Amino acid sequence: MNILAVIPARGGSKGVPGKNKKLLDGKPLIQYSIDAALQSKYISEVVVTTDDAEIIAIAKSLGANVPFVRPEHLAEDTTPTLPVIQHVVSHFETQGKHFDAICLLQPTSPFRPKGFLDKALETFHEKGTDSLVSVLEVPHQYNPHWTFEPNENGVLQISTGEQNIIPRRQELPKAYHRDGSIYITKTNVLMHENSLYGNSVAYIVSDEKFYVNIDTIEDWEKATELAKTITL
Repeated sequence: MNILAVIPARGGSKGVPGKNKKLLDGKPLIQYSIDAALQSKYISEVVVTTDDAEIIAIAKSLGANVPFVRPEHLAEDTTPTLPVIQHVVSHFETQGKHFDAICLLQPTSPFRPKGFLDKALETFHEKGTDSLVSVLEVPHQYNPHWTFEPNENGVLQISTGEQNIIPRRQELPKAYHRDGSIYITKTNVLMHENSLYGNSVAYIVSDEKFYVNIDTIEDWEKATELAKTITL
């Protein structure tokens, strides 16, 4: 498969100002995702999409391709990720370059152990699904079969719609949540179905000890401590 890695790295950030170029354990945050993509044996090209001149310089120095400056309307606080990726794909399509799938690597989830990205790409290829996401298991106390939502009468009902709650933790089916580390999607699903997921989603389970999603200063501090204890 011909796979494009896309790393979105806006210059602005309210929670952690300038986080994508901020040094985390001596390296710009964006470097963790660039390095992971460049080390993959399946990624055909690594692209950083940004509106920031300093990030452009950093990304190019690390070996990533930065083919354009991201337009302002795609670099706002409220800009969704999907149109940002579609903009990258459209750029290459105008040049006659086609990719079978797009691998989204968010800089805010920087820690991917060696080989994890390639394992995800192999799983995506084997499953033949529209997409794949990296996930973590939901703790049993938050399992959807044990959570409630109010109905129109203000009375609690089980979120999954069952009438009777599952009594024992051991009987709960596994549930997962996206951890933000890896998203892989077929290009035609992104472009023609306007979706990051499509109709079938495979998954790969991440290692909890690598998990952080940097959105706040507290998250940054957690990442700083993690960086001292893990090996990538």
